[in-house]
Parts: sequence; C-alpha cells; structure tokens
Amino acid sequence: MSKQSMRCLFACVIVGAFMFTSCQHPKEKTFDQKIKQIKNVVVIYMENHSFDNLYGQFPGANGLDSANKENVIQVNEKGEVYEYLPDIPRSSDFPTNMKNGYFNIDKYIPNNKKTPSPTHVYYHEIMQIDSGKMDKFAVYNSNKGFAMGYHKTKDLPLYPIAKKYTLCDNFFHSGFGGSFFNHVYFIAAAPPVWKDAPESIVAKLDSNGKLIEDGYITPDGYAVNTLYSMAPPYPEGADSSRLLPPQTMPTIGDRLSEKDVSWSWYAAGWDKAVQGEPSIYAYNHEPFTYFANYAPGTPGRKHLKDEKDYLKAAKEGSLPSVSFVKPGLGFDEHPGSAAVYGSEKHALKLINAVMNGPQGDSTLVILTYDENGGFWDHVAPPKIDRWGPGSRVPAIIIGPFAKKGFVDNTQYETVSILAFIEARWGLNPLTDRDKNANPLKNALAL
Repeated sequence: MSKQSMRCLFACVIVGAFMFTSCQHPKEKTFDQKIKQIKNVVVIYMENHSFDNLYGQFPGANGLDSANKENVIQVNEKGEVYEYLPDIPRSSDFPTNMKNGYFNIDKYIPNNKKTPSPTHVYYHEIMQIDSGKMDKFAVYNSNKGFAMGYHKTKDLPLYPIAKKYTLCDNFFHSGFGGSFFNHVYFIAAAPPVWKDAPESIVAKLDSNGKLIEDGYITPDGYAVNTLYSMAPPYPEGADSSRLLPPQTMPTIGDRLSEKDVSWSWYAAGWDKAVQGEPSIYAYNHEPFTYFANYAPGTPGRKHLKDEKDYLKAAKEGSLPSVSFVKPGLGFDEHPGSAAVYGSEKHALKLINAVMNGPQGDSTLVILTYDENGGFWDHVAPPKIDRWGPGSRVPAIIIGPFAKKGFVDNTQYETVSILAFIEARWGLNPLTDRDKNANPLKNALAL
C-alpha cells in the first residue's frame, strides 16, 4: 500500500472514530438549556390555606394519615395538652367539646360558603409552629380550634388539575405571617424595611425575643404585618402615619426589565382602585405598589394591570413572558371573605384561559398560596433564616411541561418560583434565599 493510501486510510479511521464517539455520547443539555422550551410562565397567587387544610387527603401525598400524634395534638401556652379543642368563638356552626385533633370543616360549613379566618400574622405563626412541634395553632389563634379544620380534598374544584399534573407536597411559604409580608417577599426575596417607623406601631419583645405586644414593625425596623403603600392606591381613610415608605431593594420585576423580558402583574379590581372607585382590589395584595420603581408616573407602572387584561391577553395569545395573576376579594380563596368552591372555580377559569388559548402549548402555570392563613399543618418547615419559611402550602405545576399524575416531594418554597424564572431567563438572584432555592426542577418534564 502506498504512503498516500496509508494516509487516506488513517484519516478515514480517525474521522469514523470521531463520528462514532459523537453519536454514542451526545452532549446532555443542562437544565438551564432545557427550560428554554418554556416561553411563558403564569403564576396564580391564591390566599391563605395550608397543605393539610386542602390536600391532606390527596392520594400518595404526605397528608393527614402521615401525621404523627405529637404534631397533631394541640397544647396551651404552658404546653399542657387540651382535653378538647378550644371552642370556636363567634360561631354557632361548630359543636363544643370537639376532639383534640384535625376535623372536617365541610361537615359543619360546606365549601361553597365562607368560613372564619384564623390568625395569620408574623410572630403568631412562629409561636404556632412552636419550633417545629406544630402544636400551638389553636392557642395562638383568634378562632381557636378552627385552625385544625380541613376540607375534603376530592370535593375541591382544583383536585382534578392536581391529579392530572404535579402537586408539590413539600412546598413552604417563604415568610412567616400574613399576606402583606409574603407578597413583598415573593417579589423581592427580602422583607420590607421601615427603620424610623413610629414607635406606636413597633412590636415589643422581651430580652429573650418573646412577644410582649404585637405590632407592624420589628424592633430593628422590618415591616412584617399589614401596612398600606404610601403611593396610591390605598384604602379611603387609611392612617397616613401608617403608610409604608417606598421600598428600594430590587424585585423580580426589575430583573426582568433589565433583560427586556416582558412581564405584568395582573390584579383584579386594579383599574377601579386606581380611579378611586369601590372594587374587589385588595390593597395589601399588590406588592409592586410598595416600591419606588412602580409609583404613579414611573416607567415601571405600565407593568401593573387588571385581571381582565390577563383574560383578554390569554384569549388573544398576547400574554407577556411572565404573568403574575392575583384574584380579587371574594375570588382569592381567603377565608372570611371568599368561599373555597367559588374561588377555585375562578382559578380554573384563569388556568383554562391560557391553557386553551394560543399560548397554551408554550406555557407553564404555577398555582400556589401566599401563606397558610393560620391553618395547622403537620410538617415542620425547614429552618433557613429569621424570616422563614413558614408552613406548607399547596402548589400545583400545570401544563405541557409539568410531570403528569405526579406528587413531588422535593423541598421548595415560594421563592423557588423566582429561582425558576431567574434560571429560565438568565437573571441574577435577588438575595441568597432565591439563589439557594430549588427552581422546581423535579416538577418539570423536560
């Protein structure tokens, strides 16, 4: 064989080996590359229910049947076991001498009727959780034993959706306490700040950090209980001395805008509220109004829209890359003002609007709850920092990119949603909390 023939043969062998190796070992795509398939994200943010309160009977989930007795039985301030649950005040719907444990609310109030609203504020949730014992929800609660109630899972309008797609049973709301705090934390992964707040609204703690007198502000200047924004809209007659000054830390909206990623926060009743008209808008459920970048007259204000704009855009196929959707009073599932059944039927309307629209094939829908609403849950939350996480809440991952018929036991928290958005669009994290949160990896079929 000539030298030229030998060189040709050698070259063919090398090329063939390279092609064989390439075919046998294709380079695996990373998670950040795979999620590029998802073109749109819709986050529907409901109100005030723990996981056990709604999905405690979900097949295959860590629910009521999995609860240990020591995490169920409630005790008083001194740690003494109640013989019966403390009587539920201001309600003739429930019997006295109820068994110390969880009970089915639907036996007394059907899920298409409004129920009482348990206590859900910052320091109280910390005391309810009781260092993970989960045994003081009845004592630190204005509705006492009602905090131990649950709804029949299979009667929930969202139950078929949870069965069809992914239900997360280890998802915690990121901050202790109520809606105001958790909404701000959801978009900033950080607490709102008011360092020079009036002394009259600052909580008083003893030398051991135990609550003496509740307030809206921690002693070191963080706003943890419900305040309204200094920038309108705010409720008529709101005390001007208790309006939170504009916040300046970065938000997920800022990060999206920096990368020219389209986004909107859609709140029911927004248009009427801005015009000063009565509406179903909940003033402490619109977190961006608390931030200087979204005050009236700023470029950021264009991102704040009405829920009806979401429904129109979903039908037309013109939703932005990221949509946050906030139902209004009476439709957000908040106990005391909204019934479970009607609220979840409304949530289905929001889900179907996008899933049945032109963008359905490219969209991931995430439905979750801002906080537990003061309802008991048997799973002790992980300890990350002073702000939380709080108790477990339901989270359902929906659409063509969600695993089907799956219960996800992976530990997530509310800011896992931020971590997912950041991973999808290559955004810088806001704080260590979203930086270290799992971006819903195990819930996705990619």
